[in-house]
Amino acid sequence: QVQLVESGGGLEQAGDSLRLSCVASGRTFSSYAMGWFRQALGKERELVAAISSGGSTYYAGSVKGRFTTSRDNAKNTLYLQMNSLKFDDTAVYSCAAGTSIGAMTSRVANYWGQGTQVTVSS
Repeated sequence: QVQLVESGGGLEQAGDSLRLSCVASGRTFSSYAMGWFRQALGKERELVAAISSGGSTYYAGSVKGRFTTSRDNAKNTLYLQMNSLKFDDTAVYSCAAGTSIGAMTSRVANYWGQGTQVTVSS
């Protein structure tokens, strides 16, 4: 069992930066692919960024070049650095642990966090 707790959300202005964190319980964090999903009001959940257990990364086209995900296995923590925020980035952001980035692109994961709200004012 893995529990995931996100933090770092808030209200920002367009163009600002924000860093989200996701702390995982358990000893197997390093073995999981980790992902950041977001769900805006009235829209489907989408994978924003993911990082494999080996450090390979994936980014959705809408955030490529602006968002960076990283992991610190010693701290059981996943990060999402979000730069040049846009109004369309407004959503609830959740982290997830799964078997692979490929699975996450199909929105399949083993464990999910509760999410943290990011609101960007234009």
